[in-house]
Amino acid sequence: MKFSFQPDDAVCSVRIDVDVNEENGKIEKVHFIGGCPGSLKAVSKLVEGMSVEKAAGILRGITCGNKGTSCPDQLACALEKYLSEGRAEKQTGEEDDVSWRRTED
Repeated sequence: MKFSFQPDDAVCSVRIDVDVNEENGKIEKVHFIGGCPGSLKAVSKLVEGMSVEKAAGILRGITCGNKGTSCPDQLACALEKYLSEGRAEKQTGEEDDVSWRRTED
């Protein structure tokens, strides 16, 4: 399942695109729009093949300067939304939140 997430305005990334294999619950691809390119490419590569739960747990709480959040922390937020709302959407067929959107190929 592919989805996009709009991060908090406190971070430099303006969108995070994520592709999760629904059969095994593992992240297939992450792409950040905006932010620090080298660091975010590294974060993306490191979480590929990792379960959504594990990646969210590792990235949650990382801060950037005095912002209280970071691009990796916002990826954790996106993954947590997927876990709660993505599964709910799959069951109901509805979307509720504008910060999270399922996308098509």
